[in-house]
Amino acid sequence: MSRTPARDQALGALYAADLTGTAPDISRLSGRAGRYASGVWENRAQLDAEIAAAATGWRIERMPVVDRNIIRLAVYELRNGDTPVGVVVSEAVNLAKRFSTERSGAFVNGVVAKLIET
Repeated sequence: MSRTPARDQALGALYAADLTGTAPDISRLSGRAGRYASGVWENRAQLDAEIAAAATGWRIERMPVVDRNIIRLAVYELRNGDTPVGVVVSEAVNLAKRFSTERSGAFVNGVVAKLIET
């Protein structure tokens, strides 16, 4: 499975996990999506610390659940993958535009871009 559908699947699993506070169910995910979802979930404390430092004026728990998980996924992929930075940012923005609010694309772009600088 290509990265784009894998990100979609992983985001769905992470969203559900975030709402329930339980580990994502990766049993129905593709291999790549399962790796993304479990990697983000296992490293969310570190990811959240990085995101909180970059998202001035926004506490992690106050971010929309979808946006929070899109940013987590993007940062995880930047730190643990070989996908070009521009592709990761573009995919994160596209996820935000498809699954979140009208202004989420710009918000996700700003936070992820700030994290790239660090």
